[in-house]
Amino acid sequence: MSITIEKILAASPVTARGQPTQLSTDAKGERIAYASGKSIFVRSIDDPSTCKQYTGHTAQTTVAKFSPSGFYIASGDASGSVRVWDAIEAVNTKGEYHIISGRINDIAWDGDSQRIIAVGDGRERFGHCITADSGNSVGEVSGHSKVINAVALRQMRPLRAATVSDDMAMCFLHGAPFKFNSKSTGLHKGFVLGTAFSPDGNTLVTVGADKRIQLYDGKTGEPTKSIGEGEHTGSIFAVSWAKDSKRFVTASADQTVKLWDVEAGTVTQTWKFGEEGGVSIPDQQVGVVWPQGRSDGLIVSLSLSGDLNYLVEGNSKPIKVVQGHNKSITALGVGSDGKGQTLWTGSFDGRVCNWDVSSGVGTVVDGQSHTNQVTQFASSTGRAYSVGWDDTLRIVDEPANTFAGESTKLSEQPKGVASADGRVYVVTATGVEIYVKDQLAGKLGITDAQPTAIAAQGSLVAVGLSNNAVRLYTADSSNKLTQSYEAKNSTAQISALAFSKDGGLLAAGNTAGKIYAYKTNGLEVATDRWSAHTGRVTSIAWNEAGTHAVSGALDTNVFAWSLAKPGARVRALNAHKDGVHGVAWVDGGKKVASAGGDAAVKIWGVEGLQ
Repeated sequence: MSITIEKILAASPVTARGQPTQLSTDAKGERIAYASGKSIFVRSIDDPSTCKQYTGHTAQTTVAKFSPSGFYIASGDASGSVRVWDAIEAVNTKGEYHIISGRINDIAWDGDSQRIIAVGDGRERFGHCITADSGNSVGEVSGHSKVINAVALRQMRPLRAATVSDDMAMCFLHGAPFKFNSKSTGLHKGFVLGTAFSPDGNTLVTVGADKRIQLYDGKTGEPTKSIGEGEHTGSIFAVSWAKDSKRFVTASADQTVKLWDVEAGTVTQTWKFGEEGGVSIPDQQVGVVWPQGRSDGLIVSLSLSGDLNYLVEGNSKPIKVVQGHNKSITALGVGSDGKGQTLWTGSFDGRVCNWDVSSGVGTVVDGQSHTNQVTQFASSTGRAYSVGWDDTLRIVDEPANTFAGESTKLSEQPKGVASADGRVYVVTATGVEIYVKDQLAGKLGITDAQPTAIAAQGSLVAVGLSNNAVRLYTADSSNKLTQSYEAKNSTAQISALAFSKDGGLLAAGNTAGKIYAYKTNGLEVATDRWSAHTGRVTSIAWNEAGTHAVSGALDTNVFAWSLAKPGARVRALNAHKDGVHGVAWVDGGKKVASAGGDAAVKIWGVEGLQ
C-alpha cells in the first residue's frame, strides 16, 4: 500500500484589515506566491490547482517574493525570520536568517538575485540588507522612526532602494552596500503602504493611506509629481507596474483597482468590486500584482475576503475568481451523490466552500453562512447539512450551491451532525436532536455523560461519549431512539465515529489516537490494532467496500488502514501543518481527500490496498 500526494488545493492568502498583503509572481508570469497560515503557496496562475506548498516556517508567514531568476523564493514570517528556498519543488531551504525582532512586512530582491532587503517591525532596527546565499550584511536600513511597510529595489545599476513607513516618509538608499541617502517627508499625510520601481528603473512610485500617489526620479529619489488626486476614495494598499514602465495598477480600500497612465496622470480603467453603491468590506482590494512576461496583460488583485481576482484590460468584470479558505478548515464532507466528485469544507471563520475534485476549483457557497466555526457536514439526496459554533443547523442546496431556507437554531452547541433514512441527527452536549423535513421531530437526552461524536447509517445511530463509551441506538418509525448496545473498550473519550457503507462496521477514534473497529451486530471488536496516531483522531472514513478506512488526527498525519491486515498501514506524514481535521474517500474510492489547519485541501492517491 502507498499514499502519495496528487494535488494541493491551496489556501487563500491571509489578509488583514487596513494593511497590505504582498503578492509575487515569477519573471515569466506563470506562477504566483503568497503567504497563508504557516505556509507559503506557489501556484500556477493559469491552473491554480497546480500548486506547491512550503512548510519550513514555524511562525505565521507574512510575505513571499520570487527572485528575478525565478529559481528562489524568499519568505518572511511574524517572528522576523527570512528563509530562502528553491521555487521549483518548494522543499530545499538554502538559508534561514533572523533579520528583526518583529514581523517581516516586505522583501525585495536585486536584479542579480543575490541581495535581499527585508523590512518590518523591529525594536533596534526596522530592516536589513543581506546576501541571499549566506546572510552576510550588505548595508543597513535606517532613517525611519516607525514600522516599515514596504521596500522596493531598482533592478539595474546603479542600485537604489526605497523604504516606506508609518512615519509618513520615504527613505532612499544607495547601494551596494546600501546606506541611507535621502528622506522625503511632508508629501504623504498618512501611513505610506506601498512602493515600486518601474521596470526600466526611471521612476519610483509610493502610495498610502492618504490616497496619494507620489512619483519620484528613480536614480536620485527626488519627488517629481503627484497624480490622481480625488480618484481613490479609500487607502491605497498596493501598486504594481506594467512591463512597459508606462502604466501601473493600484488597489484600494474603496473596493476598486485602477489602471493608470503615468505620463498623463490619468485613470484608463477602473474595476469596482461588490454591489453597486453599497459598502462591502470583504471586497476591499488589499493587494495587486501585474505579472511580467505575459502576453495577455493579466492583472491579479486580492480582496480582503481572500479571493484572487483575474482582471484584463477592457473587461469590467474579473475573468476568473480563485476562492478558498484562509482560516483553518475544521470540517470536510463529501457530496451526496456518492461518486466522490464534490467536497464540502467549512472553516474556523464560518466560510463554506464547495470543491470539484477533478478540476480542483473551489467556490464559496452563496447565502447566509455560519458566523463561527463549522463543526461537521452530513449529506443526503441533493442537500448538505452543516452545524457550527453559532449553534445553528444550516442546509446547502447542492445543485444551486447556496444555503437554502432558514437556519435552524439549536438548543446548545453542536458536537456533530449525521443523516440517514431521511432523518438528520444533531448531537449536542446533552443529547441528540432528530430533525425530519427540517423540523424537530424528537429528542434523546443523555445525562450520565457528555456526547462527543455521532454517526448514522440506515436506522442505526452511534453516539460517542465523554466516559469513553460508544452507544448504538436504533431509530423507529416514530423517530424514537432506543439503545441496543454499548462498548467500553476505549481508554480515552471518543472523538470520531464512522459507519461503513452497508452499516456492518463502525469505527471509533479517541482522543489518545487509537481507533477501534466494531461489528455493529453486538458491537464486537473487529480490530483494535489501528493505533498509530499520537494525537486526537478528528475524522474517519470507510471505503465503499468497507475493507479499508482512512483517518486524520491532530498529529498532522493521515493513515490508511486495512481491516484484513491491521498492521499493514500507510501514512502521509505532516499532511497538514497544525493538524488534520477531515478525511474522505473521493473519485470512486481511488483517492483520499484531507483538509486541516493549513486551510488547504489535499488529494492523495492510494495504491495497492491490501
